[in-house]
Amino acid sequence: MNESQAREEICRVGRSLFERGYVHATAGNISVRLDDGFLITPTDACMGMLDPARLAKLNLQGEQISGDKGSKTLALHRQIYAAACEADAHTRCVIHTHSTHCVALSLNAQGPELLPPITPYFVMKVGHVPLVPYHRPGSPAGAQVVAELIRQHAARGAPIRAVMLSRLGPNVWHESPAAAMATLEELEETARLLLLAPSTPPLPESALDELRQTFGARW
Repeated sequence: MNESQAREEICRVGRSLFERGYVHATAGNISVRLDDGFLITPTDACMGMLDPARLAKLNLQGEQISGDKGSKTLALHRQIYAAACEADAHTRCVIHTHSTHCVALSLNAQGPELLPPITPYFVMKVGHVPLVPYHRPGSPAGAQVVAELIRQHAARGAPIRAVMLSRLGPNVWHESPAAAMATLEELEETARLLLLAPSTPPLPESALDELRQTFGARW
């Protein structure tokens, strides 16, 4: 994907997420890692009305070189790319939203993860989603915690594609905006299911092992 294609894809995905209620107002952001830097949605931009020409472009050091002022979450995105690429070199896109059901679950979550493994597609398409204790938006300390969690899971042989920022929303990453959006959709749908059926037991270990063996699930 070249830069022009990445600009168009960021706007397409942003509009799709906005129109389907995954983001609202000016919440959320999308970035893409290029060979020579990063593209990211502008600060306080509505994801449903992005202009490809006005996306912020930054160099590899995180210094802005064109476009509107980039989102304050770029520091977090850069930390995610640095850590995630150690296990998944093809990681190219990070999406952050304030998805309603994920945020709702985080408000009362007690464990180290947002969700138990309640459906096979959540296990296969998303995997573990660590719950990150609350940090203010754009917090450097929060970004460091996220990077540490990514590396910890990779070291255990179960690389992750998402974290949940408590009271804020999920960050997901993948090889393209379309793939990252699909991961987000599965995550939000699983959160919705658990809120509808809070007593759902997790899949047994035998089922999880079968998903690992058959589909390479990262669990």
